[in-house]
Amino acid sequence: MKHLQGPIGIFDSGYGGLTILKEIEALMPQYDYLYLGDNARAPYGTRSFETIYQYTLQCVQWFFNQGCTLVILACNTASAKALRTIQQNYLPTLTDSNKRVLGVIRPTSETIGHYSKTNNIGILATNGTVQSNSYTIEIEKFFPAVKVYQQACPMWVPLIENNEYNNAGADYFIQKEIKNLLQQQPAIDTILLACTHYPILYHKIKNFVSSSTTVLTQGNIVAQSLQLYLTKHVAIENRCTKNGKIQFCTTDSIEDFNSHASVFFGKKVHAIHVDVAV
Repeated sequence: MKHLQGPIGIFDSGYGGLTILKEIEALMPQYDYLYLGDNARAPYGTRSFETIYQYTLQCVQWFFNQGCTLVILACNTASAKALRTIQQNYLPTLTDSNKRVLGVIRPTSETIGHYSKTNNIGILATNGTVQSNSYTIEIEKFFPAVKVYQQACPMWVPLIENNEYNNAGADYFIQKEIKNLLQQQPAIDTILLACTHYPILYHKIKNFVSSSTTVLTQGNIVAQSLQLYLTKHVAIENRCTKNGKIQFCTTDSIEDFNSHASVFFGKKVHAIHVDVAV
């Protein structure tokens, strides 16, 4: 049986995954990509494990129905709360054993320890990602000597998605959470922005930390990890189409998506509306 080819699926609950797609496309422009933002049900960060799992699984099934063999959960909350269950419980039930779903937490955890000289790393993330303890668990596997400190930033995503992040009022909330993180451990010398929205705040965040502090975004790390994955998994790579095209989809308003997405992706996008119900 010859398996069909299709684009690489890139999923996020909203716009943040576009910061991941931007770096993936820059590194591997030859592939086709299908982006889905589940904007109608965003944000995921405050929802329960079960709800996030159900939403994410529904979107993964939608990607597979569009012909994707490989889906990247370019969302830390979905990666933290749904990925493992999808990999262990859902994928084995499929007749096509080559379908894969990957996340952003593991590739980041595999490399982050190399950036810290003090072995003290800070994580800035949504409530859902922090509560899952996924980064603490994963980083310990690769860097047992590293201590991880987490800080939830519940106001950051709303500030970004409502285009309020450039206002002076946003600085209060940005500085507040960074201060809370560093109060846990002043020796933190590496901070991971563990939400794909947060790169939008990168320059503001840098203003509130020491010049010697490394602030990491995930896009380039995930892109390099995906490139390596495709070189090692030829059967998967052969099923990824290569026409250099990107299709953007949203479960909510096309107009809203297009107006916000350019901030995250760096250029204008033209989305279509889809229903992920299967």
